[in-house]
Amino acid sequence: MAVSRGVAFVVIAAATVATGASHAEEQKRPGPANVVMIAVDDLRPDLGCYGSTIAKTPHIDRLAARGMVFRRAYCQQAVCSPSRTSLMTGLRPDTTQVWDLKTHFREALPDCVTLPQHFKAHGYHCAALGKIYHSGFEDGRSWSEPHWYPTGRTVDTDQADWTKRITARRDGGVEEYPPDEPRSEKKGKGRPFVVSDKAADELPDGATAAEAVRRLRALRSQGTPFFLAVGFAKPHLPFVAPRTYWDLHDPDAIPAPTINRLPDGAPAFAGHDNGELHSYFGVPPGEPIPAELAKQLRHGYHACITYMDAQVGRVLDALDREGLAENTVVVLWGDHGWQLGDHGLWHKHTNFELATRAPLVVSAPAAAATAGRSSDALVEFVDVYPTLVDLCGLPPVEQIAGVSLRPLLTATADSVKPVAISQYPRGKGRGTDVPLMGYSIRDDRFRLTVWREDGTSRVVATELYDERDDPNETRNLASDPQFKTVTDRLSGHLPPPGPASPKASKSGRKAKPAS
Repeated sequence: MAVSRGVAFVVIAAATVATGASHAEEQKRPGPANVVMIAVDDLRPDLGCYGSTIAKTPHIDRLAARGMVFRRAYCQQAVCSPSRTSLMTGLRPDTTQVWDLKTHFREALPDCVTLPQHFKAHGYHCAALGKIYHSGFEDGRSWSEPHWYPTGRTVDTDQADWTKRITARRDGGVEEYPPDEPRSEKKGKGRPFVVSDKAADELPDGATAAEAVRRLRALRSQGTPFFLAVGFAKPHLPFVAPRTYWDLHDPDAIPAPTINRLPDGAPAFAGHDNGELHSYFGVPPGEPIPAELAKQLRHGYHACITYMDAQVGRVLDALDREGLAENTVVVLWGDHGWQLGDHGLWHKHTNFELATRAPLVVSAPAAAATAGRSSDALVEFVDVYPTLVDLCGLPPVEQIAGVSLRPLLTATADSVKPVAISQYPRGKGRGTDVPLMGYSIRDDRFRLTVWREDGTSRVVATELYDERDDPNETRNLASDPQFKTVTDRLSGHLPPPGPASPKASKSGRKAKPAS
């Protein structure tokens, strides 16, 4: 295992009571490990603990110093709901049948046992603050109490009816714009970035951090093990952060991407039309995004990271202050990566490295030997579920796709899997007349993406990138005979065709029932 100083997005503290210990000794030993899981929206690894020289993330870096940074952690699909669903269920999108922002995983898997649901079944008090599942698609069965949001609204946890959801699809939170702020005609959204004069707690992430601090104080006195999920909305668009955090960054020091077009030889549908960004007020149609606006957006993204980082610091401080840090598993992850104009693309929605790779940190007092180090082993977000179960000593869950990362945390293994697999669907357009599903296979050096007609095994296009010698993915090598053995080898890891996604269903094919 390649090991270096760094950070890990999952922090874990576990302790056990030795058999035969005296009652007095047992009283001194901590009970079952608590879990604090920190979910961050649209976070790419632009963090100090990942080697960024422009990031200002002292608190996540502090978290990293207590644990292990997974430098090659990959989501299962680079968009909010599919990615979060995979992490929370330990299952891949073709199993959950969540490939979009319109589907709840219980439609295909009504009896699925989620990560917090498993902890709840074993005596944990489980609570959620902010965005954990995709907003509007919460899951009452996962929690011991209503899901809390920054506005004070909650989501019912009625065990008999998981369909009870908040009305709004978006995680609106505390109002981020003045009432008279202009909005886009297309979707009613405001500006893509705002230098806010509001205090931290007047914005959603500050309010969420304040609630997390209150919850930790109450949970400490409660005396039972807990699983607290804390979801931060930034750096998701719009890039709204207090002025203080904008002023910490020099926009001229934030580099523009070295490549602003799709790779040579890549199919057009490998990219997208930047529709999410264009839905905001003041973003002109067409590509590329104007240079000055692109500079402001990159500035806003980094300001939001630093604002979010400060809120993470408040949670870590509360764990220390309440005496919980030594017996708490803290999990911090970004739900997927993000493109800041790389390949001419903004946001996620692709199978490229920058969209599928995201931060993951794990710190375990039970694995003190690896604290402050990093791992280059390939890991996936479906591995978070079995890792936490393993580290907290709960019974393993059958029929999930992930594996425990404990061998990496305890330095008893160099790797836990040969590849990481991501996927993304494409509807008709941008060079394809049929809906597609692109499966991306990442090994130590290469990324292979195979685009199939959705729901079938017919291959429409193939991409291959050398992530070692061409980390900016400038050239598709799939047609180069020199790399045929690489393509053939990685193709052996392709999953069988999954059920047709809703995009394929709209074209006349029906999705297969869940197996």
